Amino acid sequence: MKKHKLLLLLSLFIAHGSWLHGQELNCKVSISTDQLQVNEQRGATTIYPEIQNIIQEFLNNRRWTNDNFSTEEKINCSLSIILTKATSGGDYEANANFQVRRPIYGTGYETVLLNYVDKNFNFKYVAGTPLTYNDNNFNDNLTQMLAFYAYVALTFDYDSFGKMGGTNYAQKALNVVNLAQSAGGAWTASNDIRNRYWVSENLLNQQLQPLREGFYTYHRVVMDNYATNPAGGRKQITDYLNLIKQISQSRPGQIWYRLFFEAKFLELINIYSDAPLDERKKIVPLLSSLDPNNSEAYRKLGK
Repeated sequence: MKKHKLLLLLSLFIAHGSWLHGQELNCKVSISTDQLQVNEQRGATTIYPEIQNIIQEFLNNRRWTNDNFSTEEKINCSLSIILTKATSGGDYEANANFQVRRPIYGTGYETVLLNYVDKNFNFKYVAGTPLTYNDNNFNDNLTQMLAFYAYVALTFDYDSFGKMGGTNYAQKALNVVNLAQSAGGAWTASNDIRNRYWVSENLLNQQLQPLREGFYTYHRVVMDNYATNPAGGRKQITDYLNLIKQISQSRPGQIWYRLFFEAKFLELINIYSDAPLDERKKIVPLLSSLDPNNSEAYRKLGK
């Protein structure tokens, strides 16, 4: 798998220069204090830039795999943290949006692999405290969440370049979750299917494995060759959507479906916008049934 990724990225970026080994992630971190109350010193302290910098450095400077990544191979991602509560003792409550992207062969376009909203990004941080992490122990909620995001990013990226290529990192993400069980909340098998426990469960659930295999086809087979065969690419995507429909009928309510459509709905609209009208009319009911949150946007395809 790594060879395929390297060949692809050589084609994409060889004109841009140096091939130095480095860490895997190129993650941009941002912190918003707009939802904090005035008495929580919104924007009036240097702690927020410190938290932003230390998180970004933790994600980008730590080595998460045994593979060598050049600068051009690094996985582009972003972590947007919206603080909703802050205390003088260093306890923070927040919502987070973690997005992972990957380039499409022969284009300047980046496709979104993952667009995950975490409504339980709660942690403790005291100024000047270094972030330390060990794969074999639960350290603290912040480093555990960041390690989880890193391994999930690697899972989705590697899956998009090789069939089930990210399994090793999905297992590492599950290990992070298992070690964090004592912390409760979003780490446990609660009724909140969007939490971190269910993300890791879905990635390794054998009944959902065809969806991960299809994720490879969607990206490496279809999107990387879409410009040369758009009609054939749309047919393969339609086949994948029908596979999602089939599996969702026997395994309803899984977070995988939401993760896929929250990352892909705008891309799917753009893809099918180029199709003949009769094809667009046929795809609208399928898309709307699988992704009802965006059904109004899909309906416009049939007009």
